[in-house]
Amino acid sequence: MSRLPSLYISHGSPMTALQPGLVGQRLAELAADLPRPRAIVMASAHWLSAHPLVGAHPLPPTIHDFGGFPEALYRLQYPAPGAPELAAQVQQLLLDAGLPARLDPSRGLDHGAWVPLRFLFPDASIPVVPLSLQPQLGPAHQLALGRALAPLREQGVLLVGSGSITHNLHDFRRYQDGKEAPYVRPFIGWVEQRLAADDVDALLDYRAQAPGAAQAHPSDEHLQPLHFAIGAAGEGGLGARRIDAGIDAGMLAMDLYRFDGAGGLLSPR
Repeated sequence: MSRLPSLYISHGSPMTALQPGLVGQRLAELAADLPRPRAIVMASAHWLSAHPLVGAHPLPPTIHDFGGFPEALYRLQYPAPGAPELAAQVQQLLLDAGLPARLDPSRGLDHGAWVPLRFLFPDASIPVVPLSLQPQLGPAHQLALGRALAPLREQGVLLVGSGSITHNLHDFRRYQDGKEAPYVRPFIGWVEQRLAADDVDALLDYRAQAPGAAQAHPSDEHLQPLHFAIGAAGEGGLGARRIDAGIDAGMLAMDLYRFDGAGGLLSPR
């Protein structure tokens, strides 16, 4: 079975589901360059909890966790099956790593999961296991979550962190008509450089070291899925590859990253 990379995905606004733009194209290209997974574990910035929770629903419902959008968006479904047996395996790996994980048999897929999955795997046939994050515990905790699950990559499981490389919704209406927030490009450039250098320590300390960190991320939950994906790359070099998917609304950088780890790149399916 092919060893899969781990991924970090900037999922953008829920409207990406109806107006995919460049990120939809880049996600489809990324999927075409991957071996087909037997299952997906998805850690989304929109499922947060005090302790790790693992979704074990056999048919996870599509969650429309937003308001004020066009009716067509609420009609969209992503009817991927769940994988309760894999969820139990995820829980055990986390417990073995000293992380107090519990199963949640009712959790569905929030928009941080199903919106990008619509473009990665539009047939919705690959089982998906959602995983909650705990941003209050810091980036190193999310790294530990990913590292505990890294062995699943050898078993055909795709490990994905879904957030946004920059995410400051206070600026949503401030930068329009082609204008960009001045902190966006310095921040994404710093992240790219630190990932290329395998500088995990700096990335864990991004709030102190990255330019414009407080503006790019007033809160941590949309960047910490990156730390999950870094951890899921395993020990050794990250093998990071940035995929530029543009900047939405002048302040949402839509970067995608794949991490092939120390073993190097994989062949397409």
